[in-house]
Amino acid sequence: MTRTHTSPAVAFAAASAGIAIYSCMDALMKGLSIASGAYSAVLWRSVAGVLLTGTVFVARRQRWPERKALRLHVLRGLAAGLSVLLFFWGLVRVPMAQGVALTFLSPLIALFLAAALLGERIRRAAILGSVVAAVGVLVIALGQAQAGASVDVVLGALAIVVASVLYAYSLILLRQQAQLADPLEVTLFTSLVIGVLLALGAPWLATWPATDQLVPIVGSAILGSISALLLAWSYGRAEAQVLAPVEYTAFVWAALLGYLVFDERVSPFTVAGALLIVGGCLVAVRGAAPVSQSEAGA
Repeated sequence: MTRTHTSPAVAFAAASAGIAIYSCMDALMKGLSIASGAYSAVLWRSVAGVLLTGTVFVARRQRWPERKALRLHVLRGLAAGLSVLLFFWGLVRVPMAQGVALTFLSPLIALFLAAALLGERIRRAAILGSVVAAVGVLVIALGQAQAGASVDVVLGALAIVVASVLYAYSLILLRQQAQLADPLEVTLFTSLVIGVLLALGAPWLATWPATDQLVPIVGSAILGSISALLLAWSYGRAEAQVLAPVEYTAFVWAALLGYLVFDERVSPFTVAGALLIVGGCLVAVRGAAPVSQSEAGA
């Protein structure tokens, strides 16, 4: 079989598109979380996601995952489920731009988890890019500190920090998943595990969606599924340390969508931080070697 190669830049571009689409889903989910609570919003989005991707999975007559892959699906679903629940609970309490800025801890944590758990060599370019991006996060934090924060905002921020740690671990698991399963399988089983996990507490913590929430729920599921497919494809073709910094681009989208949808203002600190973050992403992706599709399990 002829070995084909995917450039890290192509994988990075696909992951960037996935993050942009995911940011649009974040805006829908924040609105749903405000209306009916984060638990219900995440639960019904997961159910809709399972129905959408499950239909395609069955139509393609794909095989049930093997035991090793299934174990990864369950493990990542648990990590991602807890992460997304905490994130949207916190996002109700803080502006989108601030919330996403806090999630930038995830790529930095994932960078070193990749070395510890996957045996990846940390390149100097990846470290430098992460440092530059981290400075951007500090600039944003300085601007938010000057604005002051209530107890509710602090609790929301802490929830997002914990979510960031869990999300960093899920990024590493995604890299491992992508070696054993195609993007559709990864997307379906992640949503399935999250849905089953949240369904256990649904009788006490969830509410039925109102009629006017059905379109946003389905829309968020579609956007989330497309984003997950793009990210799974990308993580199957490039190292986690190459793709982790792409998470920083979510800030630009969060600032824009927060302003357009929720009338959340962006300070000069936020703009300066965003420029540093994007610059860090560009530095981190330079000089990476291509990963073959056969090595990626494609």
